[in-house]
Amino acid sequence: MEHGALLPEDIDELARRVVEENRASGRKVVLAESCTGGLVAAALTEIPGSSAVLDRGFVTYSNEAKMESLGVPLDIIETFGAVSIACVWAMAKGALQNSGADVAVAISGVAGPDGGTTLKPVGTVVFARVVRGQEGEPDGELKRFEPTSRADIRHQATVCALELLLP
Repeated sequence: MEHGALLPEDIDELARRVVEENRASGRKVVLAESCTGGLVAAALTEIPGSSAVLDRGFVTYSNEAKMESLGVPLDIIETFGAVSIACVWAMAKGALQNSGADVAVAISGVAGPDGGTTLKPVGTVVFARVVRGQEGEPDGELKRFEPTSRADIRHQATVCALELLLP
């Protein structure tokens, strides 16, 4: 970490690219974060000029918050769980609907050290991206990061979310 930097260099550099490339294409972004707890939005706001790109971020850690702030249906959480493509897709759609952004990225996962299950072990993180006007098919992915530490899983999830925000 460089002196005076809040976040690690790889996150900082990627956030800079996200801000510069989205600003150049006139795109605004919104985030719906669960396991990253606002780290993706924090990374973007470290970059001067990010106000031209970041519309807002939702940190919806609890299932209640996902339902109340983003309109995630209870049946999705009950059927598939909060760590599912269905849930993050609903989170991304809700974030887009409740913002003036052009693209939404949502993140949910099991950062550990506990909370993992056989089907969703620690390190399981799901992502979804929804672009305004292209809300049809869910664009989501499930990643299994090596469960080295909670911080490491959150770091990797933040990098992945930033990559999804590149135009």
